[in-house]
Amino acid sequence: MANMSRRRIVHVVYRFAIGGLENVIVQLINRLPADDYEHIVLSLTSISDFKNRIERPDVQFIELNKPPGHAIPLYPKIFRLLRQLKPDVLHTCNLAALEIVPIGWLAGVPCRIHAEHGWDAHDPDGTNPRYQRLRKLYKPFVSHYVTVSQELHDYLGKAVHVPPERRSLIANGVDTERFSPAIGISPTVPGCPFSPRQHWLLGTVGRLETVKNQPYLARAFVRLAKQHPEVLERMRLIIVGDGPLRGQVEAILAEANLQAYAWLPGARDDIPEILRMLDCFTLPSLAEGTSCTLQEAMATGLPAIVTTVGGNTKLVEQTRNGWWTPANDESEFSQALWAAWSNPEALQAYGSEARRLALETFALDGMISAYATLFADGKPHRGNTTQSTVIPAKAGIQEDVTRSNNFD
Repeated sequence: MANMSRRRIVHVVYRFAIGGLENVIVQLINRLPADDYEHIVLSLTSISDFKNRIERPDVQFIELNKPPGHAIPLYPKIFRLLRQLKPDVLHTCNLAALEIVPIGWLAGVPCRIHAEHGWDAHDPDGTNPRYQRLRKLYKPFVSHYVTVSQELHDYLGKAVHVPPERRSLIANGVDTERFSPAIGISPTVPGCPFSPRQHWLLGTVGRLETVKNQPYLARAFVRLAKQHPEVLERMRLIIVGDGPLRGQVEAILAEANLQAYAWLPGARDDIPEILRMLDCFTLPSLAEGTSCTLQEAMATGLPAIVTTVGGNTKLVEQTRNGWWTPANDESEFSQALWAAWSNPEALQAYGSEARRLALETFALDGMISAYATLFADGKPHRGNTTQSTVIPAKAGIQEDVTRSNNFD
């Protein structure tokens, strides 16, 4: 018999496929007590096989197949759906799902939590006036905000004027047992043409889309190969993920006759095993919140080369566990690749420090506990916190929208 006292949560995303924010939802569903919570995943567009990472059999998945553009034609259907489901909590993620929050308020959903996980490719630094106006417009209907990085947290306060008592910073957590360093030399994963015993492996993981900027990594790899052709004796490039930029990445490599030196396997389910093969991780993004894949790479004991965007520089420190480069500066990025390749002692030391930082700061239990408190009673946690969970000191997020109607 179902537990009638369980709190029902509807998680709303633009698309449920491989990605950082989707991975957070998977972790929440798998780890929140099944006796206390039930979950529904609502995708405005589609749901991929990524849903198979959810271990609970009682999760309902709903996809609305929204065409490009605004979701206004779907508003009546979403309203009826929320009235039918009667969730206790509406959990929306990123700007694309924010427009659903007023519908949730109108449908009588008592707790409406909106999470900001990172910037949109069309607004990589949060300065787009239109998007700022939209966030201000929807602000009265949001019970409480969650951000995953200090930059996003400060942005909501300064640009959107969300008061401190209505926002919490809950950094993403990582399963540091699943993502852990290899013992000895890691075996080659199925399908990979390269061997950790023979090659020096450089890699990244993420959707192949504009904001993740994998063509920049491919161009930097080509540049390094031209400047230091000796690296091709052992260096190989691995780009895991799929998306619209795949053809562009392949064209860059083909033009330089370097296809044989790279592996683009598409989306994979064996990310921990792939990370354990690598010697160095890269994150060439144009914008980030707090990157789940970067945290997973650090937990695996990998040094990282990252662009100086979002929360990257909070996770990676120069000359401690990796290297920084400006976004879209191929010369700087290729120099960082050379530094990683040519300094094996630093590479090993940075990897050890990355693992230590992950164990110290990426507390998955802390993230789950913070979300559980928000989902359970609509209030931010006010007890002890770990470094991976930063919360406001003030209480109470169940504000009546009529008493929170400041649109400035």
